[in-house]
Amino acid sequence: MNDGIFFKASTSDEICNLLFRFGKKAQLLAGGTDLMVSINRQHSAPEVLIYIGESELDYIKEDKEHLIMGAATPFTKIIDSDLVQKNAPLLCETVSTIGSPAIQNVGTVGGNLATASPAADSAIALLALGATIKIVAKNNERYIPIESFFKGPRKTVLNTGEFIQNIIIPKQSIGSRWVFRKLGKRKAQTLSIVSVGILASMGEGKCSDIKIALGAVAPTPVLAVESMNIIKGKTFDSNLVSQAAQAATDATNPIDDARSSAWYRRKVTSGLVRQLLTGIMK
Repeated sequence: MNDGIFFKASTSDEICNLLFRFGKKAQLLAGGTDLMVSINRQHSAPEVLIYIGESELDYIKEDKEHLIMGAATPFTKIIDSDLVQKNAPLLCETVSTIGSPAIQNVGTVGGNLATASPAADSAIALLALGATIKIVAKNNERYIPIESFFKGPRKTVLNTGEFIQNIIIPKQSIGSRWVFRKLGKRKAQTLSIVSVGILASMGEGKCSDIKIALGAVAPTPVLAVESMNIIKGKTFDSNLVSQAAQAATDATNPIDDARSSAWYRRKVTSGLVRQLLTGIMK
């Protein structure tokens, strides 16, 4: 980075123009909790850094049916937001498990998504909530469902010149049931070995709708679609829960790494999904 160029962008237009000007040479910097570690370890050396941590992308607002969250919104602001606590408590709970208070103060929701780690905790809540990502570039914008955003470890649908402007999050329905659980190598301030987020709507003993999101068990955060289909419209019982837990396990494609084995991740997925579904059923 000794010969790199640094810019501080204050608006979306400035970001668009700089990305258009420098193309693949440019890298956005917000909280820097991932990027600066990579730079300091000499794993990457961007020619151009564009700082957006003090841009207009730090906000949380609402319309009738959604929360709209700027990409540079730090985790602490999400945790402390009355709007999020009221309308998306699953996201609030999930984000509160990310890192330490120091990380939460600077790490941003857009950065967590753009880094595209399979263990990105915010992605689990946003998948379960059915969020949409607004992507912009000079003279262009598009909206991508979050389940279509990730393409692999550290890979997304973002093209050169594009960036995440905001995340649009449907408000949780009144009376919805939700839970998030992560398992790591220690009890706090840890990366997930497995994470599970569930959001369900119940009525007359049946599940009218459900989302089951899984993290750290596949190349990307994923929805356990077949598991969800097994449960929708059905009356909960132990047999149904067992079928859904097995289907969730079948949706995984884990790896062996320094934190866990693939075998253990599958076992934990099955056990966590069964436990959490049983809890929601009560």
